[in-house]
Amino acid sequence: MVVAEVVVVTDQLRNGYDVVVVGGGAAGLNGALMLARARRSVVVIDAGAPRNAPAAGVHGLLAQDGTPPATLLERGRAEVRRYGGDVVSGEVGTVLRGDTGFTVALADGRRVRARRLLVTTGLVDELPEVPGLRERWGRDVLHCPYCHGWEVRDRAIGVLACGPMSVHQVLLFRQLSADVTFFTHTRPEPTEEQAEQLAARGIAVVPGEVASLEVAGDRITGLRLGDGTVVDREVVTVAPRMVARAGFLAGLGLRPAEHPMGEHIPADRTGRTEVPGVWVAGNVTDPAAQVGAAAAAGAGAGAQINADLVTEDTRRAVVAFRDPFSPETEARVAELVLGDRRHGL
Repeated sequence: MVVAEVVVVTDQLRNGYDVVVVGGGAAGLNGALMLARARRSVVVIDAGAPRNAPAAGVHGLLAQDGTPPATLLERGRAEVRRYGGDVVSGEVGTVLRGDTGFTVALADGRRVRARRLLVTTGLVDELPEVPGLRERWGRDVLHCPYCHGWEVRDRAIGVLACGPMSVHQVLLFRQLSADVTFFTHTRPEPTEEQAEQLAARGIAVVPGEVASLEVAGDRITGLRLGDGTVVDREVVTVAPRMVARAGFLAGLGLRPAEHPMGEHIPADRTGRTEVPGVWVAGNVTDPAAQVGAAAAAGAGAGAQINADLVTEDTRRAVVAFRDPFSPETEARVAELVLGDRRHGL
């Protein structure tokens, strides 16, 4: 006898959940997986704009190295649904606090209530305004030596200085290739100490602003400077300014703070923010996190949220045990029985 497991895929939202997860990347899906396995009602609301979509594969993830990002997310959604979690498409517009939790409003008008909120919306990479750069992003314009470095090993790499960590970035890429050139672009010249480090590692320094990328046959061939000089390169790395996708949290008074890589939503090591009931995980709070670290943070936040809910459920149970007819107990019963219909019967 063969038993088949049937998983219903739907974009319908229930009236309310224990946890609403905003963002369906590695952090959000892994957080939802932990919560669903803890028998929490959970929904992942995903806008469908993953940061790593241009990449050919995810790297540095044990047993999944090289998996296309879309495939990894598809598997993750299926796993969350297998345990009873919901995954729906949509963009969250606003989040407001109510008496018993949060009201999450989607851009299409749908609304859903949540006792807790896990935000895993990631970030946006703000690239330098150099013609041709964005079109090559995720292909031969890169930023992370651990995500893509092996794939460009031993090639002619140009590192475009974009921020205060650019010298650190060029030294990391020097580990991957002996042919690395540092373009100061719009940044100051390296300090005396930095110049010595670059020279010791055999890294050429090219001053002057980069005007554009040279592309031929669907591949980078060089960088053109403002004076017209072209420096042959095959790969370009940049350090984009990383900006948290978190505008919808403004109604809770939760706003991004400055970070050495751009901006993020601050949180403690468990992902708990300064707003009670709101957790964050992944790149929205840790811009440097790779897929594996983001997934781990999502799992950790999910476990913390479940523990927080257990504490609340136990407190309510004790109140009901002591006084079955307390106002809090009656309100909780009304909430469970009537849902959104408990007002204005």
